[in-house]
Parts: sequence; structure tokens; C-alpha cells
Amino acid sequence: MTEIKRGKDHWLFTLLIGFLLSLWGCFGDPEGVVVDFNKTKPVERPREMSVDTKRIRVAVGAMISPKETFAYYQSLLDYIGGKLDAEVELIQRKTYEEINELFGKGQIDLAFICSGPYATGKDIYGFEILATPQVRGSPFYQSYLIVNKASPFHTFEDLKGKVFAFTDPNSNTGWLVPVYWLAQMGERPETFFDRTIYTYSHDNSILAVGRGLVDGAAIDGLIWEYYHKRRPSLTEQARIIKKSETYGIPPLVVSRHLNQQLKDQIRDVVFQMHLEPEGKEILEELLIDRFIVPKQNWYSGIVEMAQRVSRDEK
Repeated sequence: MTEIKRGKDHWLFTLLIGFLLSLWGCFGDPEGVVVDFNKTKPVERPREMSVDTKRIRVAVGAMISPKETFAYYQSLLDYIGGKLDAEVELIQRKTYEEINELFGKGQIDLAFICSGPYATGKDIYGFEILATPQVRGSPFYQSYLIVNKASPFHTFEDLKGKVFAFTDPNSNTGWLVPVYWLAQMGERPETFFDRTIYTYSHDNSILAVGRGLVDGAAIDGLIWEYYHKRRPSLTEQARIIKKSETYGIPPLVVSRHLNQQLKDQIRDVVFQMHLEPEGKEILEELLIDRFIVPKQNWYSGIVEMAQRVSRDEK
């Protein structure tokens, strides 16, 4: 009976957190909207794209909320489409796994995805890395462990028995890194925390910590830095208590189903963006210096963490 009650309490708690985040997303932010992921655009069956295709299907993993994703990436996608004289269709899904599955079926051509799904799923889903953003002169980023500004917590160990927010089960910075830290301590989320939730976006995790809905969260350091500069009201109620090692920034990937000539054309466009006034302005809005040629070893640390966590779960 105790386990049943605990499971019921956990479900009710998660539901409450989601409801409160939705309320703050709608009323706390004057630009907030409610997004129904059941009303996304249908995609066609897998097909080989020809060079003269005028439509490119692009996905952006839910690193930030859907409204923010659309606003921040639409200009970039319009720029790419304009250079290629192609229509770019933005496809969004709630989780990384949904994006992965569409990629594996050849139903997405191009995507900005998390480093975790790329590093651990590229062979399964057919991701081919095209370019990596360079931010503040570096192709690397970190996971930030954050807590409420007024809380007494100063170390990861201080969060034992507390409530913690992950972003997505396939997120590198928002799930794998903190679970790896726990593995190094001989712990698992279910043994270390009292409760855990998934927010499915890094800005939601920041909001949950700032509002005191959870005690701590692990987030993408790039998202934190973006909001800290562009919308500091979102980060001012939280503080960073731990940073991870560095990993390759979430890359731009293409599908193995995409025609090679079109892959090359897209690569040329993004590599030249920073050299043109319009492209440079778009990149600056996203706090990206430029796109650069990626190296596979930038993502090897993620694979090693995933292998360690997988062994401990068996």
C-alpha cells in the first residue's frame, strides 16, 4: 500500500508541477501561449530527396519551449531556405525521442538536436553531423546545476532527499550528466532524490527552480547564458552551484536519406553565414559566432558517460 500511495503521490505532484508551469507560461509572460503537441504537422512517408526539391523539413529539438524555439530559429531557417531557393518546413515535437524516430524513418531532413541523442543514437537513427555552432569562441558547452537563489544548497550532495527536475530522458546536460554524477557517488535518481520530474525544456527547468517548484535542476549552459543576457528576469531567481566538464555543442545534423548534393549546399550556406551581413545578424541574435567543421571526439565523453550509466542500471 505504501508503494502504491507513493506512486500516486508522485503522479499527482508531477501533474501539479506541469499545471503550474503552464500557468506561469501563459500569465507570467505576456507573450506566453499554450502549445498543443497533438496538433503538429503530419509528415510524409520516407523518400529520397532530389536536388531540385523545393522543401526541406527541419526539426529543432525541444531545448527551449516551442514558442521560443519558433521565434529564435525561424529567421535562421528562412535564411537557409532563401539561399537554397527552397521552402523550409519547421517540424516540432515535445521530446527528443520523437525527433529521433522521425529522423530514423527519413521523415526529417535537417535538425538541430541535443548532443546526447547525436552521440548515442547517430548509428541507430541515421544522423550525419553537418556543422557545430561556435559560441563565444568555443565549440563546447556544459551542464549547469542550478538551485533557487534563496536556498541553502551549495553542492550536489545537498540535494539528497529533495525534488529535482530533469529536462528530457535523452538530454545530455539535462539528464545524462546529473545521472552520471550520481553514478560516481554510487547513487541513482530513485535512491538519491525524493521526487523527480521532466520539464521537457531548459527554460521550464529554470522557471521551476526560480519559482521554488523544485529544489534543483540540471540545464544546458548555453540556454542559461542566452536567457541571462537576453531575458535576465528568468534567471535572476536561480544560481549555479556546479558546472560539468565540456562537451561538443549540440550539432546541426542531416538525414542519411538526404541527397548528397543538397547536403553540401546546406553546409556551404551555414559555413558562410557569418561572412554576410544578414547571416551575421541572425547568428548574433542567437549568440552564435559561426558554424564550424565538427570533430567526432568532441562528443566521445558523452558516449563514455552513457556507457557508465547503462552499466550501473543493469
